[in-house]
Amino acid sequence: MLLEAPVYKELLGAVEIFEVQKVIKLDSETKDVGSFTVTNVPREDIYRILEDIAIVVPMKNEKLQLIDGVLKAIPHQCPIIIVSNSKREGPNLFKQEVDLIKHFYNLTRSRIVVVHQKDPGLAKAFEEVGYTEILDQKGNVRSGKGEGMIVGILLSKVIGAKYVGFVDADNYIPGSVNEYVKDYAAGFLMSESEYAMVRLSWRHKPKVTTKGLYFRKWGRVSEITNRYMNALFGVATNFETSIISTGNAGEHAMTLKLAEIMPFSTGYSIEPFELVYLFETFGRWGKDSHSEVYDEGIEVFQIETLNPHLHEDKGQEHVRDMILSSLGTIYHSEIATESLKNRILKELRLHGLLKEGEEPPKPKVMPPIEGVDVKKWMSILEDEAETLLRFEV
Repeated sequence: MLLEAPVYKELLGAVEIFEVQKVIKLDSETKDVGSFTVTNVPREDIYRILEDIAIVVPMKNEKLQLIDGVLKAIPHQCPIIIVSNSKREGPNLFKQEVDLIKHFYNLTRSRIVVVHQKDPGLAKAFEEVGYTEILDQKGNVRSGKGEGMIVGILLSKVIGAKYVGFVDADNYIPGSVNEYVKDYAAGFLMSESEYAMVRLSWRHKPKVTTKGLYFRKWGRVSEITNRYMNALFGVATNFETSIISTGNAGEHAMTLKLAEIMPFSTGYSIEPFELVYLFETFGRWGKDSHSEVYDEGIEVFQIETLNPHLHEDKGQEHVRDMILSSLGTIYHSEIATESLKNRILKELRLHGLLKEGEEPPKPKVMPPIEGVDVKKWMSILEDEAETLLRFEV
């Protein structure tokens, strides 16, 4: 893969954020390209690292055709972890997903782990290891993408993955999913730290209009979130910036070493919260007990994909919730100044998302999983879960 070289970066304590790198060519060999402005990540290196990247696919009541395309697009070397929160009755969509996955495995012999997010055995496993922050008042694992991501990270750790990447299940273009995973691999191969994150910026988000497809550069939520995420970074460094383009990057990946020391938020705040947490915690020296992280530094790569991103339209309510959750995460950051908070309040009132005197919701945060006894957790899950399925060669 040929990418623009990561020439420019901005620093906040131990956090390094690289400017967006555009994909120039998806496939390349081991050969000097003869340019200082281009980085060559050879295909053989990418394929070598793919088997260490577990791809987590959280899903909830998605169209089977979309799920089928996403599974078929994930490179064969990658283990796949599916965390479903789909309906199990009236109709049983989860059963349909399992039937599809079984058929896919019979054809491909891909490595796959499947579990349902509401499985009582999964909740019991979390309760037994003392990680109860993920449970609701009824003792079940809460609904939410962040909760599904935590389940996926733990399963990634169980199978011995070194990296974990996330891919949404509602993608209409399978080829873009294939690129996402290879973009993750390229980012990790460029990294010099064991604490690295790769966040994807879509080249375009096509919208269907009466005149055909219109290839928008930004979705409305991303445009707003990036603006205020850059403002937050700016008040922390005292230098205005526009370096952040991936505030709502649902497609992103990180090393397991980073994933296990990070807390995660619930709901739509999950992706912006990751950045806010890194700024707050490792943007200042000595705030966290992990001294090795300060020594190595945290690298955040942003890669602009070659493929466009066309996904399921979840409606205006979904967009409103995402804006409210994303800006609420920035608003409640301990870095945010009163001036920035007032700007956020004005923005949310402008969109009719807040009334006078109201504040945006503060994200609910779940602690890091590093203290979880993963062997015990998996042992209980294997004994108690109704929906755990492991497909291995």
